[in-house]
Amino acid sequence: MYKKLVAPVLLLVSFSVFSQNHLTPELLWKLGRVSGMGVSKDGKYVVCSVGTPDMEANKIKRKSYVIPITGGTPVETANPDSLLNDKNISPDGSYLLSNKEVKLKNVFGSDFYPELTKTNTYIYDNLNNRHWDTWEDGKYDHVFLSKITDGKPADEKDIMPGEPYDCPQKPFGGDEDYVWSPDGKYIVYCTKKKFGVDYAKSTNTDLYQYNIATGETKNLTAGMMGYDQNPQFNKQGALAWLSMKRDGFEADKQDIIVSNGITKMNLTASRDDIHVEGYRWSNDGREIYFWAPINGTLQLFVVNYPGLTKMAVIVRQLTKGDFDINNIIGQSGNTLVVSRTDMNHAAELYTVSLPDGNITQLTHVNDAAYKSIGMCRTERRWVQTTDNKKMLVWVVYPPDFDATKKYPTLLYCQGGPQSPLTQFYSFRWNLQLMASNGYIVVAPNRRGMPGHGTKWNEDISKDHGGQAIRDYFSAIDALAKEKFVDKNRLGCVGASYGGYSVFMIAGVHNNRFKSFIAHDGIFDMRSMYGSTEEIWFPDWDYGGAYWDKKNAVAMRTYSQQNPVNFVEKWNTPIMVIHGGKDYRVPAEQGMQAFQAAQLKGIKSRFLYLPEENHWVLAPQNGLVWQREFYKWLGETLPEKK
Repeated sequence: MYKKLVAPVLLLVSFSVFSQNHLTPELLWKLGRVSGMGVSKDGKYVVCSVGTPDMEANKIKRKSYVIPITGGTPVETANPDSLLNDKNISPDGSYLLSNKEVKLKNVFGSDFYPELTKTNTYIYDNLNNRHWDTWEDGKYDHVFLSKITDGKPADEKDIMPGEPYDCPQKPFGGDEDYVWSPDGKYIVYCTKKKFGVDYAKSTNTDLYQYNIATGETKNLTAGMMGYDQNPQFNKQGALAWLSMKRDGFEADKQDIIVSNGITKMNLTASRDDIHVEGYRWSNDGREIYFWAPINGTLQLFVVNYPGLTKMAVIVRQLTKGDFDINNIIGQSGNTLVVSRTDMNHAAELYTVSLPDGNITQLTHVNDAAYKSIGMCRTERRWVQTTDNKKMLVWVVYPPDFDATKKYPTLLYCQGGPQSPLTQFYSFRWNLQLMASNGYIVVAPNRRGMPGHGTKWNEDISKDHGGQAIRDYFSAIDALAKEKFVDKNRLGCVGASYGGYSVFMIAGVHNNRFKSFIAHDGIFDMRSMYGSTEEIWFPDWDYGGAYWDKKNAVAMRTYSQQNPVNFVEKWNTPIMVIHGGKDYRVPAEQGMQAFQAAQLKGIKSRFLYLPEENHWVLAPQNGLVWQREFYKWLGETLPEKK
């Protein structure tokens, strides 16, 4: 049942709310958050959801809508799933796939001592005792196969019985981790069949094929040692997936592999500059559409699949511009539906004409807001690095920028470390919001970012505190030469690897900066190695364990690139932010940094978010985060009077 909206666009907030000229934290937290759900079964409509922050309830409330794919009035729907093909129903409609947790191991004190009903202890004999933001409880996500009888699932069967492995993969996997073959004879699923220390040290996920008739399971990617994930079949039965080559390297070049059951083919191997973020088969099964970072943006590409023919594999870029294509929602004929952002606009859905790449906006959730919010000019600059390379630097200017004035300027340090810095739109690290608060933002595509060639991306591994830090200085020093940059009001901010960068720069910046903000950053690589959960990351990126004195690479990392070793040179105000449920970069990292600053007598502040993980998800926490962020900058980079 649909409820038609009054207006032809999804207006979530009245015009009067957006009377200010500049974006503020309060306005940012009123913007709608658009997510595409798919194209309807008949190909005529796009189904999407729109989330609206509810500050009083402290959560994001969502509604679902249907929009003609040619554009038009959106209609609210209470049952969006009924409009979409259900990938989890077998091709003949007789079976259903689902997933749920299965208790396989004893972890709690009460598991071992049932009579002690009030104990809240955990007992572990191996690693992977916690992951991302959750302690291991002995339960594993498994795929279940159910017979559909009278329209309802029955005779549920666990296809991974007794196996202490997860599918979907934790912490972020969903039902994209399992899929039906087109003939309905097989299920292909993704998991990492390792446990304990082996699990914590490896990225080697594999694709497994389960035979419905016999119950036999076969490893389809045996010998492929890195990530293998996101399996998808085309209509002819060829299986595609995303693959990395090397075990332990979570940021290895990610390619599209296709197998027809006889041979495997890497469709993107020839493009050294392409690291595939996500993909989907074309409706006819002859091509694959995907998005990938390229020169500081995320763009849409297409590659043909030749099958057993001798046709050449050709990768073509379909879109181009200063924006990001960050998801593919679905296809209808010669039209592709995608999600698009830029530094001034949150995600909206667009259609892409496949013959010519023309893009047309489909949803208009935040149009009313944008009409009264000043936009920020974004500029590409190419800066020469200390090793004579050209580096792309995004520069974001305040909405009312006047080149005759001087502006405080922020060096933005991207996380990852190997994640692209593109035309993204964040509801926390929002560059438009920073610029709208009167700051010029300098955002370098420093070493360690995909989209500039594989070597550029890989150069940061085992060199976190080396060339990438020098790249930061090259960027800020180049911009500081401009007359409109106030060299006495420079700040440096970042999260995750960006937080590590802040801690590192604080000890080696030679008084360039007057203020620092570090969120969830690594302060001491040694204690990080001893408390983080995915050990493959420091093993690869640091070079190994801190106690391995024979490992010259690791010893250099822990001595020369460890922020804790440069605290004696800290002399600048610093704000430290950390989530209490961040087990990737545990909270003690931030606590150590704050305590060091306090004991050294440096102006410092600690914003602790006990229920947040590596991100900030609760709306009220997010608003506190924003207010404290700009309050700190106002205190430490004050305007001259």
